[in-house]
Amino acid sequence: MEFVNKNTVKLDKEINELDKLVFRFVNILKKHVDYVIISGYVAILLGRSRTTEDVDVFIKEIDKGSFNNLYSELQNDGFWCLNSGDPNDIYDYLESGLATRFALENTTIPNFEVKVAKKLLDRESFTDRTTAVTEIGNIYISSIERQVAFKRYYLKSEKDIEDAKHMEESFGKNLDIQKINKYKSLLMK
Repeated sequence: MEFVNKNTVKLDKEINELDKLVFRFVNILKKHVDYVIISGYVAILLGRSRTTEDVDVFIKEIDKGSFNNLYSELQNDGFWCLNSGDPNDIYDYLESGLATRFALENTTIPNFEVKVAKKLLDRESFTDRTTAVTEIGNIYISSIERQVAFKRYYLKSEKDIEDAKHMEESFGKNLDIQKINKYKSLLMK
């Protein structure tokens, strides 16, 4: 793993089944709406060895027609929504700030927790995201500094602290400590 520049990291990890599923989902998603992967899967993608039940995804605001096209393509590729089978309900959930969950048909785990980034801090995750380059393609993830601050100073569970430590150890001197502290102060408000 290496930082190519401040917004790009090249990964040399062996791609596993979860990674393949995430890329399958994201390859559909990115045709219809801008996205960024956040939280636990970021640490997993960056080499932390642990499991997860869900992959958290922020999307930008999406109009109903674009959402219907996205939902139709997800269904055609074998995904279903755990919240509802009615695309109007799902769209309403997203518009009201609620998360929706998608998984492969006949499964519930792992699933994709998709939420429209409505809060300012959430929306800003699109402007400082990192591109992770892998052997099967590129994927947008939340900046490493944002992840470290969020996990270490906001979530603070044992699992989240371990995720933060993994990223700190993996990226060391490449991390922008001032940026981490900026996010820490914003999260503590």
